[in-house]
Amino acid sequence: SQYPRTTCEDLCQNNVLLFSSKPNNTVVARDAGSLILAVCITALYSAICVVGLLGNVLVMYGVVRYTKMKTATNIYIFNLALADALATSTLPFQSAKCLMGTWPFGELLCKAVIAIDYYNMFTSIFTLTMMSVDRYIAVCHPVRALDFRTPAKAKIINVCIWMLSSAVGVPVTIMAVTKVTDQGNTVCKLQFPEPDWYWDTVTNIFVFIFAFVVPVLVITVCYGLMILRLKSVRLLSGSKEKDRNLRRITRMVLVVVAAFVICWTPIHIFIIIRIMVPINQNNLLVKASWHLCIALGYTNSSLNPVLYAFLDENFKRCLRDFCFPYRSRMEQSMRVLNNDFTVTNTEQQEDQSD
Repeated sequence: SQYPRTTCEDLCQNNVLLFSSKPNNTVVARDAGSLILAVCITALYSAICVVGLLGNVLVMYGVVRYTKMKTATNIYIFNLALADALATSTLPFQSAKCLMGTWPFGELLCKAVIAIDYYNMFTSIFTLTMMSVDRYIAVCHPVRALDFRTPAKAKIINVCIWMLSSAVGVPVTIMAVTKVTDQGNTVCKLQFPEPDWYWDTVTNIFVFIFAFVVPVLVITVCYGLMILRLKSVRLLSGSKEKDRNLRRITRMVLVVVAAFVICWTPIHIFIIIRIMVPINQNNLLVKASWHLCIALGYTNSSLNPVLYAFLDENFKRCLRDFCFPYRSRMEQSMRVLNNDFTVTNTEQQEDQSD
């Protein structure tokens, strides 16, 4: 089994039993419930996929298209949107697997889906950690921030994040395989060396520590120091406008981080409980709880663009320009006309006074 969302593949495999000719009515009823669960999961995944893909592509477009969006914070947001867009693009395959009770897409796509899951998990939390460090430097060390907080350095850090994530992404890509079960179903899973239970446990604990506990601790320390700084100083920068902008961006990053922690905590807890306590994976409640945790993790990928749109004025403006380009041009034309009218009136008044 593998860690993030493709773990416990047998939670979905039992759906296929609905089509077997077993006379036991209890079994059929239970598996009918499993199929209903699979249909609900597919509907939920479809909604998350549409919102997540569209939203994250729009975010990336906004950062690339508009010059004013090329700030250090927005470069990190681009990285987060890229990871989220890739993650949500795997949802159609995950849905098909649950509905069919088998993996029909071959080993190459199996490797791609598992690799994307791991890359998304690590790049997302590493990017959020760097965004928190970036905010800490901006708030607590404004002079040093002038050298450190540049778009060019943010791009270099993003590349380093993907390289660091490859330390996990490449091995899981190699280990991802498709296997045929005794029931004749194909599963997409990680093939660990023997003893596989040991390496499975080690992998899960490693991911829990380095993709959750350590980053969350770093983020907590950064925001703890920022809160102390914000409370002790009324004005962080030279002007009230800059100060308001600084606090607004800091608040936005905090909300995005909080959303990540809330969405990812359940799945990490589920995995740790599964390591420590034997779980009946055929139980419908266990299946439902597992898939709810998975869906919550994917929901985070589609939630981020919504948060940017609500919390960042620049993203809101870019989104409005993209969705209503003609209205945006009309508003710009009206502003130009108003400015021309104001200038003309001023010149006429000056002529009359002369």
